[in-house]
Amino acid sequence: MSENDDELIDPMIRRDWHSYFMDIARVVASRATCDRKKVGAVIVREKTILSTGYNGSIRGLPHCDEVGHDMDEGGHCVRTVHAEANAIVQAARHGIMIDGADIYVTASPCWNCFKLIANAGIKRIFYREFYRDERIFTTAKQLGIELWGPDNWKDSNV
Repeated sequence: MSENDDELIDPMIRRDWHSYFMDIARVVASRATCDRKKVGAVIVREKTILSTGYNGSIRGLPHCDEVGHDMDEGGHCVRTVHAEANAIVQAARHGIMIDGADIYVTASPCWNCFKLIANAGIKRIFYREFYRDERIFTTAKQLGIELWGPDNWKDSNV
C-alpha cells in the first residue's frame, strides 16, 4: 500500500462490504515478498473470510526480497506462488470448502490463477486493477463466473 492508499481508509466512515474486503486484500498484499508486484487475495462466502493469500516464494524457500528475482524468458518473476493460488492452497490445507465463494484480489488474476479459481468453484472475482490477461473475460463469461472491476463493484449492491 502506498501512502496515498492510507487516506482512502477513513476509520470514521463505514465501508461497504466490497470496499471492506478489498481493503483487507490490500493489507494482505503488504505481506508479499516480491517487490515487482505485491498482490493480496481474500476468499469470502456470505460476508465471512475463508482464506487469504499473497504472492510469495514456495514455503521454506528464500524470497525474492532476500535473494533476487527468478525471471523467465518472458520477463516475469517465477519464484513466487501467486496470491490467488496461495489463498486456494490455504483453504485446502485447512479443509475449508470454497466452492461458490467470491475472491477479492488487488490485481485481476493471471491466466493460470484464473484457471485455478474456476476449478475451485469460485463464482465471483472482484479486482482492484486490471493485470495483463484479457483471456479471463471471455472464459469467465463462458463459465458463468462474474468479473467485477473497480468501476463495477464500487457503489454496487451485488
